Amino acid sequence: MKKFTRKELARYNGKDGAPAYVACEGEVYDVSKSVLWRKGEHQATHNAGQDLTDSIKEAPHGPDLLKKFPLVGILEES
Repeated sequence: MKKFTRKELARYNGKDGAPAYVACEGEVYDVSKSVLWRKGEHQATHNAGQDLTDSIKEAPHGPDLLKKFPLVGILEES
């Protein structure tokens, strides 16, 4: 399984043809095919290429929703 640093993850922001990856609880998911992540943004408050562990706690859904997307790697602790 690929290991991502935060700097590497930031490259997968869903912009300029890059895939949209997000991290949560140490796992990195590919949300590129979700219509809710168009152009790397979700609900105009979240951006791809970031660790959403803290912000997902305030979302109307929990982190289990991300498990529906392909797991592409592990986020390394910095």
